[in-house]
Amino acid sequence: MPGPPTEDTVRPVEVVLEELELPECPRWYDGDLWLVDMWAHEVLRLGPSGLREAVHRFPDDDPGGIGWLPDGTLLVVGMESRTIHRVEGGRATVHADLREVAPFQLNDMVVGHDGVAWVSQFGWDMWGGGSYADTVLVRVSPAGEVAVAADEMAVPNGIAVSDDGQTLVVAEPGAGRLSVFSIDGERLVDRRHVQLPKAEGADLVTPDGICLDAEGAVWFADPLGHRVARVLDGVITDEHAVPDTHPLACVLGGPDRRTLYVCTSEQHHKPTRTSTPTGAVRTYEVTVPGEGTP
Repeated sequence: MPGPPTEDTVRPVEVVLEELELPECPRWYDGDLWLVDMWAHEVLRLGPSGLREAVHRFPDDDPGGIGWLPDGTLLVVGMESRTIHRVEGGRATVHADLREVAPFQLNDMVVGHDGVAWVSQFGWDMWGGGSYADTVLVRVSPAGEVAVAADEMAVPNGIAVSDDGQTLVVAEPGAGRLSVFSIDGERLVDRRHVQLPKAEGADLVTPDGICLDAEGAVWFADPLGHRVARVLDGVITDEHAVPDTHPLACVLGGPDRRTLYVCTSEQHHKPTRTSTPTGAVRTYEVTVPGEGTP
């Protein structure tokens, strides 16, 4: 049985980016940290020198999850347009139209090594005051073909694929759990639920962005629990409190993939946001390296 979380297992290192509006969906790709600033409509890249670069800006769309096709083409979720964009040569075109299976905003996405994209969505008009409803997870082929992959999803959010491409993990903040699937060709099968323990003093556990490590554990950001935590076999093995802001998503990167990058923001509710940017990216050093995507 793993021991209790310890402060020296996950140590805060530094804030590497500040003054972001809503940083989300971090990825470690080709030696760089990538992420989106949703409310600034930008896809960002942070190189080894610490230089921040705006790779692409969407004037009329909020970018969500990002990933890459096997040939290196960047894919970006268009949350409001409910499409997947291809970004090539500074231009964005439609890779896939998800409006028939997504009546409201899209959310996160992971793209596996085979170029298959798995896309999450809110399921109801969360920003417009709609009522909660279960929804579906969507599969998009490398050619842009769209299909429903799983139903009865409780606000599916962060998604991760194992390095061997055989396991898919989805965070469901609406149910305080992870859903773990086996990938069987074009189908998701053998669904298992991992119910997550609440943070001390929290009313809810709300897993947002997630990533995997080499031991098969899942790191998850818990905005309402003000923590980032590692869960293995249903047990929290490590966690770090983030009391002054909301951790939204995380990814393991760096040269040895032992740096946990955590996107945070003091505000995360779009209708009540202010003009003051409160978003940042923090890093923590961990023991077990990252594996899989993101």
